Amino acid sequence: MYSPSYFRENDPAVVMDFVKQNPFGLLCGCDANNRPVATQIPFLIKEKEGKPVLYGHIMRKTDHHLALEQNPNVLVVFTGAHTYVSASWYTHQQVASTWNYMTVQAKGILHFLDKDGLFDLLKRTTAHFENNPDSPALYEKMPEDYIASLSKAIIGFEIEVSELNNTFKLSQNRDADSYKNIIHKLRGQASPDAESIAKEMEKRAKLK
Repeated sequence: MYSPSYFRENDPAVVMDFVKQNPFGLLCGCDANNRPVATQIPFLIKEKEGKPVLYGHIMRKTDHHLALEQNPNVLVVFTGAHTYVSASWYTHQQVASTWNYMTVQAKGILHFLDKDGLFDLLKRTTAHFENNPDSPALYEKMPEDYIASLSKAIIGFEIEVSELNNTFKLSQNRDADSYKNIIHKLRGQASPDAESIAKEMEKRAKLK
């Protein structure tokens, strides 16, 4: 990935918090014939023995399931807010415009879970995203026959992350006046992503 040192976040806690705040990731892989497959799914992120582990589930017998049975090497991409940045906002304007964004890429080996592992994953996933102990949508409140039918259609997995890379491209390579003006211009747009990027840039300016 494109990740020069000045765009890289070096605090592992910040990177993991970003992943947890943006859990809807893109799971990428290739089958035995190197044909690519990709699926966007929500991930549950935990740590095991100091290493990040990603959990999720996909539909059985899809091209993705069959490909990952053949080749378990995967890449997961987590993406946050992103926005266009015009060179007209810079002190020196005769350069290329760009795009500010934040993204994390995780590489690892995918292992499919057995039936008990799937049930435990579904229980933990619904509890995490419902975030409400009284929700009627919790796993333990679902009818047993529905759970039995569901478990035949999906398969759970875990990915022990072997490599975690990131790019937090937030105009760190611009002069102070340009940096301030980019924040000002982004705040003037009617875009939630532009506002999010402006907030992140402003937060980092205060930490310097």
